[in-house]
Amino acid sequence: MPSLSVLGITKQSHRRLTPFSFPSRDFNTYFYTQKLDHFNYRAESQATFQQKYVINSKFWGGANSSAPIFVYLGANAPLDDQIRRIGFMTDNAPQFNALLVYIEHRFYGQSTPFGSSEEAYQNDRTLDYLNLSQTLEDYAEVILDIKKNLSANNSTPVIVIGGSYGGVLATLFRLRYPYIALGALASSAPILYLDGLKPQLQDGYFSIVSKDFREASESCYNTIQQSWSEIDKIASQEDGLSVLSRRFNTCTPLENSSWLKDALKLVYAAAAQYDAPQINQAVNLICTAIDRATNGTDVLDKVIAAMFAFFSKYPGPHEYCDEMHQWAWNWQICTEILIPTGISGTDTMFQAEPFNLTSYKETCKGLYDLRLMPEPFWITSQFGGQQQDVKLVLGRFGSNIIFSNGLRDPFSAGGVLESLSDSLVALPTAKGSHCLDIYAALPNDPDWLIVQRRSELKIISQWIAQYHMDRAANISYI
Repeated sequence: MPSLSVLGITKQSHRRLTPFSFPSRDFNTYFYTQKLDHFNYRAESQATFQQKYVINSKFWGGANSSAPIFVYLGANAPLDDQIRRIGFMTDNAPQFNALLVYIEHRFYGQSTPFGSSEEAYQNDRTLDYLNLSQTLEDYAEVILDIKKNLSANNSTPVIVIGGSYGGVLATLFRLRYPYIALGALASSAPILYLDGLKPQLQDGYFSIVSKDFREASESCYNTIQQSWSEIDKIASQEDGLSVLSRRFNTCTPLENSSWLKDALKLVYAAAAQYDAPQINQAVNLICTAIDRATNGTDVLDKVIAAMFAFFSKYPGPHEYCDEMHQWAWNWQICTEILIPTGISGTDTMFQAEPFNLTSYKETCKGLYDLRLMPEPFWITSQFGGQQQDVKLVLGRFGSNIIFSNGLRDPFSAGGVLESLSDSLVALPTAKGSHCLDIYAALPNDPDWLIVQRRSELKIISQWIAQYHMDRAANISYI
């Protein structure tokens, strides 16, 4: 499955390009003694672990000022890596006199139960505590404890912010805990994929990847499209896998051509997903390398040239590649967070590979030796967000959520792209990529990105103003 993360193409690149907006001394780290299990009374469920959170109070107006608290809901990576990437909060805290809080997701980073990652990830009995309901309740406990410790009563509204998988969490948190979070900014949250066993959603991701490459260069698109059959042709020959291993300079000898094709597919996906116009332009980087290959260069040599250009600029590790944390994320996508991304049509630059739920389940069973997984409709049953009824369901009990998306992001195929009500607002941008709006502002940001962020800030300001007016009028606000 493609990366559902705010971190971008590489850890090195986002550290280099978007550092802390303010000195790290403004960020103070704390640990909350968190319950392992919020929903059972068994003796073993009363265990605790230390959950990390970070506070930046540099611009906070104080508990008596009614200034808001912006809470970043950490996702599937260590929190420090995410703080380095998410500049939206520090950039805009002065405008709101806001307190900034960042909470790490259980089982990631330093918030690992059972004392160590090795213990936490050892089997299904420990990993069973890694699920959405426990995670959301963690956030609720930490937020309420912070407000209590700071004497920040109900006059202090909370806005939750998340990107990618974290954007899904922000959406679900606002729906489940409207009395804690006044509103949510959900950036690049593919919320509709959570009920995604539908062909139009399954094909959406790689269709957008193909569209991004085709818009960059028709000849590049055609070269990539032709490369798959060339790989298969060579792989079918005697010693063909050895030839491909040498030509692509793979870390280990190829055992089959599928591994190579999957690796290439994920590179193209990452390039499109995180193709920020003012930062990397990874799609153009790949296509320029392909199109500038010398005359007479065969198809695979052009692709190899593209990979050399890509990995020279982004040397890795790609996505978040910590093996232990990847094991935790694999558990999540094998149990609750099923995001089916397949290729069933012929209008892409990829070979057909439709999503197969049976095969997906078999892979998960092999990883975790469980019989009943995944449950593709569990989230929609639990939270009530079935896609065919999304306008009805969210319209009835949802409010104050901003769904921001960039249409060049392949995950926008599962995003909310049209406003569902006056307070369930979609802010799509035609040229945007994954989570771009919640990254730190840069001097060369395009006008459309500046406008998108300003729109988000205006809506959040309106939520806060209405909240205080309702309190002044003695109106209960949920």
